[in-house]
Amino acid sequence: MDPIAFIIIFLFFLVGLLVGSFLNAAEYRLAHQLSVITNKHNGAARSMCPHCHKTLWNKDLIPLISYVLLGGMCRFCKTAISIQYPVVELATALMYVSAVLRFGLHAQAFVAAVFGTFLLFIFLYDLKHQLILDKISIPAISIAFPLSWFVFHLSLHSMLIGAFIAGGFFALQYIASKGKWIGGGDIRLGVLMGIMLGWEQTLAALILAYVGGALIAVVLLLQKKVTAQTRIPFGTLLTVATYSCLLYGNTIIEWYIHLIV
Repeated sequence: MDPIAFIIIFLFFLVGLLVGSFLNAAEYRLAHQLSVITNKHNGAARSMCPHCHKTLWNKDLIPLISYVLLGGMCRFCKTAISIQYPVVELATALMYVSAVLRFGLHAQAFVAAVFGTFLLFIFLYDLKHQLILDKISIPAISIAFPLSWFVFHLSLHSMLIGAFIAGGFFALQYIASKGKWIGGGDIRLGVLMGIMLGWEQTLAALILAYVGGALIAVVLLLQKKVTAQTRIPFGTLLTVATYSCLLYGNTIIEWYIHLIV
């Protein structure tokens, strides 16, 4: 591999680790109605152990490395640190690397990383709390609209049709079930999908999410880990499908067309 290319990939990986660390902190603070930016009593929002509430040292905040050096335990109270922290950090780093591998050192790689950051946070929060926050999805829509237009060169009508297809599809389910099948956050996520992908790839993402969801549900049912009444956080599937189509949507569509023709 070219040394410069390796350095670029490594930098994307490092930035991804740092962003992943921030996503972990943001998830905890938003879930506990705390400010992500400031602390009412101590000014800047400092990271702390969720169990003993001791402020963490700077050397305890190094993504991945601190978790390993601490043996997966808090320095002060020795309570186990959730595996969520290193997993999200690593997942974000790999997502950033996938963006630069797909698009190279192009503006599209940076935009894909930004889109992926929003999607990963939505994935994480929906997985843990079965809720898609408007304070995340609505700003994401606002940011995605100009970036999709100017960087990915999506047409206005493609984005609007995609937003109408996915958002309208979920809105109909919400109305028909009176909010029992899906939540209102899924509607906003559908709009975000359309803005990020355009209508063709939005359809592909919806198909991927539903097929993937069906397969996962069958496996979990066979293993008796869920029942037919168990509610699955569908936003997790939608975000994975959206990012997959963001990177390889055209390839997926072409493969499917060749499969059925």
